[in-house]
Amino acid sequence: MRLAGKRAFITAAGQGIGRAIAEGYAREGAEVTATDLNPDLLEGLTGTTFALDVTDKPVLTRAIEAAQPDILVNCAGFVHAGTLLEATDEDFEFAMMLNVRSQFHSMQAALPGMIERGGGSIVNIASIAGSIVAAPNRCIYGTSKAAVIGLTKSVALDYVTKGIRVNCICPGTVDSPSLHDRLRAMGDYEEARRAFNARQPMGRIGTPEEIAHLAIYLGSDESAFTTGQAHVIDGGWAVG
Repeated sequence: MRLAGKRAFITAAGQGIGRAIAEGYAREGAEVTATDLNPDLLEGLTGTTFALDVTDKPVLTRAIEAAQPDILVNCAGFVHAGTLLEATDEDFEFAMMLNVRSQFHSMQAALPGMIERGGGSIVNIASIAGSIVAAPNRCIYGTSKAAVIGLTKSVALDYVTKGIRVNCICPGTVDSPSLHDRLRAMGDYEEARRAFNARQPMGRIGTPEEIAHLAIYLGSDESAFTTGQAHVIDGGWAVG
């Protein structure tokens, strides 16, 4: 088991990428703490589960400090749609709070314990959309995910000599409940799904399990020489 003996703390583990990572980590032997804003979504997961609002810094900090994770996986986020002229200050502030600041706070909570224990791995979920490629109607989202990449690299460099590895995963379009919600919001679900599939050079969207495989690698000692990287897993979108 690739994660045996390791404690993992995962946010937004109720569905999609977060749930696939929580399930994969448990299969690989990790002691998993899985959290989500909606506790009902955590039903059936192995390990410790509880409701958590990652935008509440004191609550988030206490939860992470109590779990003492060797691996921190930041999955919480939201996809805002729209162009710059359609963006609002409220949407921008919410995106930066949820997509970026929550990761900033969770790493602040996890790092002291990891340093004290001699090491740890942090895996942040970013996106292909942002600083790697531009996606239409994703102005606020792309800005926030570009910030996640910058934050990841900065923390990785500052703590590389402390045994801490920090990487981020940059998925392309991945099949998830939130994706289906966005497709329905576009008005023509089937046409929107075809367009999303066509955007990937492989001709299909990814699966949460494919992202989880990479997260398992980054959490395990197999990736011991890897830090500060934005790992693209996008079906060829960035090179298409």
